[in-house]
Parts: sequence; structure tokens; C-alpha cells
Amino acid sequence: MKRSLIFFVVFLVLAGLVGGFGYFHFVLKPEMIKGALSGNVPPPTTVSAEATKTESWRPLLPAIGTFQAVQGIEIAPEVDGIVTAIHFDSGHEAKSGELLVELDDSVEQADLRSAQAQLKKASQDLARQQELLGRGNTSQASFDAAQTQRDTAAAAVTRIKAVIDEKEIASPFAGRLGIRMVSLGQYVKAGQNLVALQQLDPIFADFPVPEQEVDRVRIGQVVQIKVDAFPRRVFEGKVASLDAKVNQDTRTILVRAEVPNPDGLLLPGMFANVTVVAGVAQDVVTVPRTAVSYSLYGDSVYVVKNETPSGAEQAQPAQVVERRFVRLGDTRDDRVAIAEGVKAGEMVVTSGQIKLHPGARVVVQPNSGLTPPAELPRE
Repeated sequence: MKRSLIFFVVFLVLAGLVGGFGYFHFVLKPEMIKGALSGNVPPPTTVSAEATKTESWRPLLPAIGTFQAVQGIEIAPEVDGIVTAIHFDSGHEAKSGELLVELDDSVEQADLRSAQAQLKKASQDLARQQELLGRGNTSQASFDAAQTQRDTAAAAVTRIKAVIDEKEIASPFAGRLGIRMVSLGQYVKAGQNLVALQQLDPIFADFPVPEQEVDRVRIGQVVQIKVDAFPRRVFEGKVASLDAKVNQDTRTILVRAEVPNPDGLLLPGMFANVTVVAGVAQDVVTVPRTAVSYSLYGDSVYVVKNETPSGAEQAQPAQVVERRFVRLGDTRDDRVAIAEGVKAGEMVVTSGQIKLHPGARVVVQPNSGLTPPAELPRE
């Protein structure tokens, strides 16, 4: 009986120890950790922020195009021959009708003298037959034959002169000549390219526009163009014409702009970054580019709110951030238009977003943002 009582007392002591350890480990310890963590508030994150602005932007329609000459051809001979004279250098500014190349026409010149002699004799015979016909000493048939011979000789002279003219190759319009592709004494064939001729002022810029945007394009609208060769310069022109059909493969319509090019800086074939000014100015809310976080789930910004955190943090007022998904508009230089999501005047975080989460406490540090480069990288 005494032994059973001892075992019961020992059992109660062990059960009390185990129960006390379990209560401490599963109840008191979590409460202690929770209390310690609740009292250990992390410091606010330092960020830079900027108020959104209301700006007046004109709607723009971007496109990628190519420059085309108003008139551009490859100068080529109509007949075969040996080059006897070249009257131009590569890059020469040619005038309309200016003689460029001469081919050997010695054979044609000899044929011309022979044909002219035959024409002279035929003309004399016709005059004699006309005099005899007037006195009644020849028949009408003889007179008609002499007239036919005179006309045939005249046609032969005209034909040979035309061949000689083909041996002199002239510029059909004013423009800039390209690289000379012919040498003195070279035998050239009909249709062989001798040199390119391009009319450069004005010049055309052709670019495709999606069919759903066609209603925004009008003849006479201003077009602003940038080229890689002159990154600091903007060339302006106007919409000159629209194609009469939509490309069935790309569902785009070809638009042609006419651009003044007095200095000849723009050349056919150049790549053109085209922007069509397609409408009147509108007020839009804009933010810096660095304020927008881009992701597959949607674009967002962090808005700084002047609120007091709840719970244990009530004694430490601070600014907090709210993450908002936004719908973006146009992008110009270092600013982005926000079509939906934020209002004018709200503060948005411009740097330090990677350290933030919704509801995070922040401190806005003046002049802590990144300084934008003087020249933005090309897109």
C-alpha cells in the first residue's frame, strides 16, 4: 500500500513537470516571442518620391518607316557602245538635262552623212519631177515615186539622229548622283547601270499604320522623324498621302510623308523613327519612368499615404505605401502618362521600390532619387 502511494506521488510530480514544460513551450514561449516581435518594429524604408503632374500632351502615333526618293533611278544606256567621255564625278549634283556619259558614235555619224547625201539627192529629184509635172512632161506616178524616195531618205536621217542622241546619256531630272559604276573606254550594254540618280529635296518617308489607327491619320498632319545618323535632331514633315488599300498580310496601310531635305542629310533607304502628331493637346497625369514597376501581372506604382499604422505602431506615426495597378498611356522622354490608377498631386515612389511591400512604412528622403542621364538610351 505504501509502495503504491509512492508511485502515485512520483507519477503526479512527473506529470506536473511534463505539463509545465508543455505549457511553457506551447503557450508561454509563443506569447513571449509574439510580444517581443510586436515590440520590435522595423525602421521605415528610405525612398524617394515625387508628386504626379498634370501636363498637356498632344496625341502621338509612333511608327517605323523608310525614306524614299521622290524620284530615283539607275542611269543606263539604251544602246550598246564604248564609253568615250564621262562628264561627272561620284556625288555630283546634276542638273536636269546635263550630259553625263557619251558613247562612241563614229559609225552612226558616218551613216548620218551618207543618209543626208541621199536625202539631198532625193530632194533634188523630187524638185525636178515637180517641175516636169508642171509642164506636163512626166507622169504622176514618177512624181509620187520621187516623193516616196525623198520621204524615205528623210526618215533614215531622223532614225540615225535618234541613235546618235541615244549615245549621249543625260540626266532626266535634277538630283544627286551616286557612285560611278563605269570607266572611260568600257564597253557597256543596253540597260547596264552606270550611276544612281536620286532627287533628295524633298524626300518621302513611308511608314505603315495599323488599320485600327487609320482614322487618326489625316493629310497635312505634322510628322516628326528621328534617324540614327543624327540622334540629336528632329526632322519635320507633313502627311502627303495614304495608300488606297490595306495590306492583307500585316493589316496595315502605307502612309507617305513629305519631308524638306535642303541639306541632303536624309538619304533613300534610311531607317526612320516616325511620330505622327495626331490630334489636339489633352491634359494627362504623368509620373517619372522610374516610378513604374513593370510585370507580367500588370504595371503598378507605390503611392505614399499619410496614414498612422494600426496596432502596436500607433505610437509611431509614419507614412505608408499603397501598391496600385495602373493603365499606362504614352511615354515621352523620362515621363509616362497614367490613364488610370492615380490622380494628380499624389506622391509616388520613384526609387527604392524593390524594398517595399503593400503597407510598408517609409521615409521620403529629398534628392535621394537617381539622376536621369543627359541622353536617354535608344529604344
